[in-house]
Amino acid sequence: MSADWPLWEVFVRPRRGLSHTHAGSLHAPDAAMALRNARDLYTRRQEGVSVWVVPSTAIVTSDDPAVATAPDKAYRHPTYYQVPDGAPHL
Repeated sequence: MSADWPLWEVFVRPRRGLSHTHAGSLHAPDAAMALRNARDLYTRRQEGVSVWVVPSTAIVTSDDPAVATAPDKAYRHPTYYQVPDGAPHL
């Protein structure tokens, strides 16, 4: 039953030279089936040149506040700056 199968995260690289981006998740019994299903689901129109599948349990995340931007350094975020009227494409 698919509910008992492990969850896999799918990453797709749309064109050569671009980075892989997270496309979604799927359940599959093993890596080979996960890859096959990921190709069917996320690259139907040949928009991907590379597909990665990773078990969700292998992904480690961090909620560490040290990784977040410090509140006293808002200038590091692009929304801090206002675009001048004479520079519409900046």
